[in-house]
Amino acid sequence: MMKRLIPTFNRILVQRVIQPAKTESGILLPEKSFKLNSGKVIAVGPGSRDKDGKLIPVSVKEGDTVLLPEYGGTQVKLGENEYHLFRDEDVLGTLHED
Repeated sequence: MMKRLIPTFNRILVQRVIQPAKTESGILLPEKSFKLNSGKVIAVGPGSRDKDGKLIPVSVKEGDTVLLPEYGGTQVKLGENEYHLFRDEDVLGTLHED
């Protein structure tokens, strides 16, 4: 049975992206050079509410690649996969390919 986690409020479920340890030509990269804290958004919550009760939607959507803080988030393991839950305001930005 497949489990699906749907975040509550303004939380997002992220799967961290593992950067390659070597280039396409086979050059091995030192660990520090490829450490970019990014992840793919797997699921998003509906958002939070302001003091008047109006819904404030989450700023990212499923499938976005986001830049994450080095520390923080809540680790969640579903089956063999490892995910992290972050609040929307903890995301540092989104990454886009030109």
